[in-house]
Amino acid sequence: MPMTKHILVYSDSLTWGIVPTTRQRLAFEGRWPGVLHAALNTAEDHGRIRLTEDCLNGRRTAFDDPFKPGRNALSGIQQVIEAQSPLDLVILLLGTNDFQSMHQNKPWHSATGIAALINAIRTAPVEPGIPVPPILVIAPPQLDNPRGPIGPKFEGGDVASRGLAQAIRQVSEDAGCAFFDSNTVTTSSTQDGVHLDADQHHALGLALAPVVARLLTDEIVD
Repeated sequence: MPMTKHILVYSDSLTWGIVPTTRQRLAFEGRWPGVLHAALNTAEDHGRIRLTEDCLNGRRTAFDDPFKPGRNALSGIQQVIEAQSPLDLVILLLGTNDFQSMHQNKPWHSATGIAALINAIRTAPVEPGIPVPPILVIAPPQLDNPRGPIGPKFEGGDVASRGLAQAIRQVSEDAGCAFFDSNTVTTSSTQDGVHLDADQHHALGLALAPVVARLLTDEIVD
C-alpha cells in the first residue's frame, strides 16, 4: 500500500466554505478542499491522500483585524506547520481580506504578505529530519462589486485589488513556489462578489486535482 500523503490547506473564508449572503458553511464534500480530496483519492495512481484544513474567516496574509483577534496569517503559521508535520504539500489561498475597507492595501502589500508566509513555512521549527514541504500558492478570484451584507466590509476592494493575481504570481515565481490562478477557472461569487458559490468550489477543486497530483508525484519541481 502506498504511503499516505499529507496536505495542509491554509486559507480564509473562501476555503472555510461560507455560503454567500449567509453565515452558514458548506459541508466538507462541497468545499473545494473536499472536492480535491475526493478527486485525488479516487484516482488509482495517486495513492492515499490526507487533507487538513486550517481556514479562518477574515484571515489576512500579514495584517491584523482591529475588531477580531487572530486574523493575521503570519502570526502562528510556524506553529501550525510544526503541529501538522510531516507535510507533503502546503496550499496557500489568501489575500482577499487584505482588501477589506478598513485597510489601505495595494496588491504589492498583499503579495509581500504571501512572500512572508512562504518564508515562515520554510523556516518553521519542525523536528530534525522532517523535510520542508513544497508550497502551492493560489491567487484568489478577483473581487467583483462586493454586495449584500458583506458589501460595506469590502467597499472599494474590487478596485484596490486589481492586479493581485499577477503580484502573487510574481512573488511565487521569485520564491520557487508552484502557482495557480483561480481566476482561470472561476469568478468570485455571483451572490456577494467576494466568496465562492457551491458550483465554483466544485470547479476549483476539480481544476486543482491534476496540479496537486503532479506536485505530490514530483512531476513538477516547486
